[in-house]
Amino acid sequence: MSNLSETATNIIIADDHQLIIDGIDSMLQGEKNYHISATASNGAEALQLISADPSRFQLLITDIDMPLMNGTELCRNVKSRYSHLPVLMLSMYSSQLMVKEAIAAEADGYILKQAGKEELLQALHRITNGGTYFSREILPVLYSQYKKEQRKEAGTAVLSAREREILLLIVQEQTSEDIARQLSISKKTVDNHRAHLLEKTGCTSTVGLVKYAIRNGFYDAQ
Repeated sequence: MSNLSETATNIIIADDHQLIIDGIDSMLQGEKNYHISATASNGAEALQLISADPSRFQLLITDIDMPLMNGTELCRNVKSRYSHLPVLMLSMYSSQLMVKEAIAAEADGYILKQAGKEELLQALHRITNGGTYFSREILPVLYSQYKKEQRKEAGTAVLSAREREILLLIVQEQTSEDIARQLSISKKTVDNHRAHLLEKTGCTSTVGLVKYAIRNGFYDAQ
């Protein structure tokens, strides 16, 4: 497994194909910021490992299609019990149904298994820094789905120009550090705006803000 560092993000991987686990491990070799500290061959085993010591892990990478408990159900369980733990979903497919179910389960990211090392590292960086990451093939699928379901709510939050600006950057998968640098403001200010956005919109997570922005017309992927 990847080399351990005292400051590394401890990762648990759930996938019923050892080849995928070995591939991720190979990509992370030499990456001091990430350490694969446990693996599981199905969702039930992964949930058991996480439940035994919730503070042990800082990231879950999970396949969607697994025996006993699939990745979507695993994600849903983790988010309801251990909301601090970000989840990156893996799949061979970018089907609308799979993407919709992953987002409904509050997954923090979704990438295709054919992604390369550069994209994997980008996803890990964004997610572990409080952002989200969806493969470029995924966001249009998500956008299309929410456009079909779009219903302007009478109680849609009134956002300031700065809040709209920050919300758009959040949807574009920027971390608080990225946003602060781009807007020449402090990270603390960005975090305050993020907290206000969560309060105003009634969302509980960054993924919730992404869904809110698309559903209410603040973001257009086309």
